[in-house]
Amino acid sequence: MNQSENNYRLGITAALGAFSLWGLAPIYFKWVSAVPPLEVIAHRILWAIPVLAGFLWLRDGNAFWRRMLLPRRSIMTLVVTGCLIAGNWWLFVWAVSNDQILATSLGYFINPLISVLLGFVFLHEKLTRIQVAAVAIAAAGTVYLGWFLGVAPWISLTLAISFGLYGLVRKKLNVGPMIGLLWETLLLVIPAAIYMLWGHDQSNLAFGSFGLRLDVLLALAGLVTVVPLVWFNVAARSMPLSAVGFFQYLAPTITFLLAVYAYHEPFTQGHAVAFVCIWFALAMVSVESLVRQRRTRRSLQ
Repeated sequence: MNQSENNYRLGITAALGAFSLWGLAPIYFKWVSAVPPLEVIAHRILWAIPVLAGFLWLRDGNAFWRRMLLPRRSIMTLVVTGCLIAGNWWLFVWAVSNDQILATSLGYFINPLISVLLGFVFLHEKLTRIQVAAVAIAAAGTVYLGWFLGVAPWISLTLAISFGLYGLVRKKLNVGPMIGLLWETLLLVIPAAIYMLWGHDQSNLAFGSFGLRLDVLLALAGLVTVVPLVWFNVAARSMPLSAVGFFQYLAPTITFLLAVYAYHEPFTQGHAVAFVCIWFALAMVSVESLVRQRRTRRSLQ
């Protein structure tokens, strides 16, 4: 077996690990559901910093400090992306704690299509007829779900749009994903620390109040945040990004199965129509992308 085949196998393993962990994340947040979502996010920020910094130091050695030096404009942009990702995290944790895991799954299935739409609006990327049709079909399914439930699926849409905007802003920033995440968490560490100190002063902190098991789980928030990202980076370096892209549907699929079969959240006719429309739209976009890539390869041969 040659080196490229070894790298590809490593990439597949890493991609499966990353997206499986992201898909199983609701289990962890169910375990800490007694903790207010803001405190959970504060723990994610505070515990992620040493994990991220330690990994990057091991990976980059002394070059770590050089890579952390960014222009002021980039740092200001990372303030914006940090707020976007923190808001996304908070809503996800809140949704899991309030038995809305199915809504998070729908949101992350919608996200790739939101990204296509944002690329068209803000980056002036051209949409093919199939992409336009896919976005329209997904929108129709989402509108039907809102009509069926009598309320807009705001959790799903907010998760999809906030993560889509996060990806859009980060796309314009020439900063690696892990260096960027470390900066984002560092920029959020002051409000996170203030919240924790305020909670301690008010005797409202769950940490240190409900036993060792919960304290250990909260301390693991950094690993829960960073480990799948590390594996995703290994996958992205070891295999084509287009191949990694197909694995992205694994996470919301696992979350969907957890919501329906493990936590027995109601799956209505409205959900069925919405999910089928979005799955069909994603299949259209994915197949078209695959065909286009094959044609490009053939033209270059």
